[in-house]
Amino acid sequence: MILEMKVPSPGESIKEVEIATWLVKDGDYVEKDQAIAEVDSDKATLELPAEMSGIITLKAEEGDTVAVGAVVCLIDTDAAKPAGDAPAAPASEAPKAEAPKAEVKAEAPKAAPAPAATSYAAGTPSPAARKILDEKNIAPATVSGTGKGGRITKDDAVNAVPSMGTPTGGSRGSERTKLSMLRRKVAERLVAAKNETAMLTTFNEVNMTPINQIRNEYKDAFKAKHGGLGLGFMSFFTKAVTRALELYPDVNSMMDGDYKIAYDFADISIAVSGPKGLMVPVVRNAELLTFRGIEAEIKRLALRARDGQITVDDMTGGTFTITNGGVFGSMLSTPIINPPQSGILGMHNIIERPIAVNGKVEIHPMMYVALSYDHRIIDGRESVGFLVAVKEALENPVELLMNGDAKRALEL
Repeated sequence: MILEMKVPSPGESIKEVEIATWLVKDGDYVEKDQAIAEVDSDKATLELPAEMSGIITLKAEEGDTVAVGAVVCLIDTDAAKPAGDAPAAPASEAPKAEAPKAEVKAEAPKAAPAPAATSYAAGTPSPAARKILDEKNIAPATVSGTGKGGRITKDDAVNAVPSMGTPTGGSRGSERTKLSMLRRKVAERLVAAKNETAMLTTFNEVNMTPINQIRNEYKDAFKAKHGGLGLGFMSFFTKAVTRALELYPDVNSMMDGDYKIAYDFADISIAVSGPKGLMVPVVRNAELLTFRGIEAEIKRLALRARDGQITVDDMTGGTFTITNGGVFGSMLSTPIINPPQSGILGMHNIIERPIAVNGKVEIHPMMYVALSYDHRIIDGRESVGFLVAVKEALENPVELLMNGDAKRALEL
């Protein structure tokens, strides 16, 4: 029986996908549930498993855009699985296939004189001309020869003028590759965010000393208690953000035409780097999670993104986004809103800097933070107040994020 394999729907709003990579070749025998292709949608990269075992015939090429429900390959389910020594059969025919190659090699000496005949072709300098060009550090390819057949003569070399400011001898290659559907969609959304929102960014700085002290004191116990789970910065920032969203609910809302949609929950999108680029999976109801719960969920989503197992559902929704450019060394940036959300918090690297504390200069680990927001729905008071609330919580985490008891908040 010939089974037609069709593109399944990755999500409700997705109408087409792109064949990113075929993981098998035309004519291969595939097992049921074996991954045969990676397909890109505008939201994620997904694996396409074989629905049955058999010999596969590909009906689409890498880079093709195909509609959801379209046939991309056929599987002959009646075909027998090749025996373990089946590949040996073609080997017996190898001498026949190599025979023509032997004849080609035999004829090679006849063609050998050809390079010698073209050694003085256009652009080839004479020995004297080459010496002069080498002294001037001029590449022969940049000189037009006037000698026989375009050969560069001594006079050509003497009259040659080095190109001012133009490097010679380096690589000048280029490569044109098509962007994946996911990357094209990301680009489209980023441009739309810039063009369709009144985006502004406000900045502040955070003294990370209190969080560093908590992490240094409890990270080993936290890891031992919770099965190797690390106590990172993201749980503190996520808790600080969910607290600030309760204080300034306009930041946790979004535009829908002439209406504002406000949410009484905080689904926090966390930007993570995956093999296909930046992805933004969502931590659901982050306001209800403990430090351990947030760290566990972020780790789960990051591993799925790294392994290419992230799904559309993992990235759908989200009411606010946190992105951490600091892991790549960014000191300061203006993050772009993740539409249709109205706000995004940018974290940056931590650098020890001198600051004034109670009238004295002290050195502390400092981080710049940035809030980009849609000014159509969020006013300056709310945006600045929100970022100040985040700063206050991070600089006084025990009181504002842990109810005065760090060990209990960390479930130790």
